[in-house]
Amino acid sequence: MKAFSPFYLAVFVLLLLSSCTSRSAKKNDTPTSKTSTESKAKETFPLSNLVKENKVTPDQAMVRLHAQHHPHKVLERRTVPGPFTAPSMKYYSHHAVTLDKMPTINPGPGEYVHVMEGQRNGYNNLTIGITETFPGGYPPMHTHEGEESHVLLEGDILYALGDTTFTIKAPYMVNIPPMVPHAFKNVGEETANLVVIFPTNVWKYDVVDYFPFDKSKQAKKQDNTQGAPSTKVAVSDKKLSAKN
Repeated sequence: MKAFSPFYLAVFVLLLLSSCTSRSAKKNDTPTSKTSTESKAKETFPLSNLVKENKVTPDQAMVRLHAQHHPHKVLERRTVPGPFTAPSMKYYSHHAVTLDKMPTINPGPGEYVHVMEGQRNGYNNLTIGITETFPGGYPPMHTHEGEESHVLLEGDILYALGDTTFTIKAPYMVNIPPMVPHAFKNVGEETANLVVIFPTNVWKYDVVDYFPFDKSKQAKKQDNTQGAPSTKVAVSDKKLSAKN
C-alpha cells in the first residue's frame, strides 16, 4: 500500500491541477470574448486631448449662404477652441506634429476627430482630421464652405451626401463638394479611422437640421416641415441636393 501512495498522490495532484486549469479557462472565456468585442468600440489612438468645440449661432450672412445651396436650416457653426501661437517654422519640430499634440473633438455620438488645423501648424491651405468613428458612430449632418476629401483604408461606411445615401467599403476616397450637406456612419464592426482633408487652414463646419441616421428625429422633422424622406439609392442614381 505504501508503494502505491506516491503514485495515487501524483495522480490526485495532476487531476486537481487539470480541473483548476479547466475552470480557469472557462472562467476567462467570457471576459476575453467581451474584451474582444469591446475593443472594437475603442479608440485606435488616445482621446486624451479632448476639447469642447466653439459653437456660434448663425448670423444672417450664414443663413443666406445656406439658403443658396440646400433646403435645410443651419443650426450652428463649430470651430476648434482656444488661442494659439503659429509656429515660426524655423525648426524641424515645427514641421512635424504627432497625434498626441493635436486637439480632439467629439462632433457626434461615437465620433471623435484628431484635428490638425493648418493655421496652428504652419500650413496656408491645408487642414486634416483623423477620426475615431466607433461602430454605429456618426457626426451630425453638416457642410463646409470648401471641398473635402475622405480617405479610408479599412471599414464600411454609410454616407449621406446631399439627399443621397450609399454604403461603401474601404479602401476608398470620397469627394464632397462645397456646401453639400453630408454625414457618415460606421456600419462596420471595427473603429474606423477616416482621414478628412480640406484645402484651407481653418477647421470649421456648419451643422444643419437634418438627421439622416436617426429615424425618429427625421420622422419628427418631416411631420413638422412635410419634407421628403431620404431614400437609400446608389450615388450614381440621384443628383446631389446642393444647387449648382
